[in-house]
Amino acid sequence: MMTLNEAELGKEYTITDVDTMGDDEIESFLFSLGCYSGEKITVVDKKKNLVVSIKDARYNIDPELAGAISI
Repeated sequence: MMTLNEAELGKEYTITDVDTMGDDEIESFLFSLGCYSGEKITVVDKKKNLVVSIKDARYNIDPELAGAISI
């Protein structure tokens, strides 16, 4: 298992787990983006933050948040 930080650009992955260390606010935020177990996710760009594609939408997330998403 690896985190989203280790993903290859342009490759589609399936989210296996979202571990927010019990932070309900972050978990709720990620869920509202469609970021939950079983959903497909693609890293579109990596610079300071990651640009990810989930359900035909793009989001900019920081590396700390990306580390909580297992693929």
